[in-house]
Amino acid sequence: MSLSVSLTVNGVSRTIVLDDPRVTLLDLLRERFDLTGTKKGCDRGQCGACTVLLGGRRINSCLALAASCDGAEVLTIEGLAQGGALHPVQAAFIAHDGFQCGFCTPGQIMSAVGLLGEGQAGDDPERVREGMSGNLCRCGAYVGITEAVLEAGRVLAGREKGTAP
Repeated sequence: MSLSVSLTVNGVSRTIVLDDPRVTLLDLLRERFDLTGTKKGCDRGQCGACTVLLGGRRINSCLALAASCDGAEVLTIEGLAQGGALHPVQAAFIAHDGFQCGFCTPGQIMSAVGLLGEGQAGDDPERVREGMSGNLCRCGAYVGITEAVLEAGRVLAGREKGTAP
């Protein structure tokens, strides 16, 4: 049984025929669209390495069937920077050493973008840690990750007020 799925991925409309309805969004992104920034960690929704934004909300793409995403907008780490300019979360991760080995970094960044977009972080480190708790880092870069999310939140808030670049 094959079915056609249409998605907007990183601003580009894509239609693909799936031969198997059990294909996950993660596997579609990595294997069919060659967007390998989204990582396959546990493949069970426990590590957050596969986090993407679906309709602006963060999801574990390993748990979402591609067929159930028909018509949706998907944003992956590859679509975050605009015209060579890093997203404020990406820049903050670099400035605060929010990564070590880098394997979890795309999922961490996408989760942070979603968290900030949801308005759940505020300026409270504990709220950031709680909001990011679904993303695991084996290297233990949590201090840098938390600082990066807080800084990116300030930058984005400044942009909304017109006081930041």
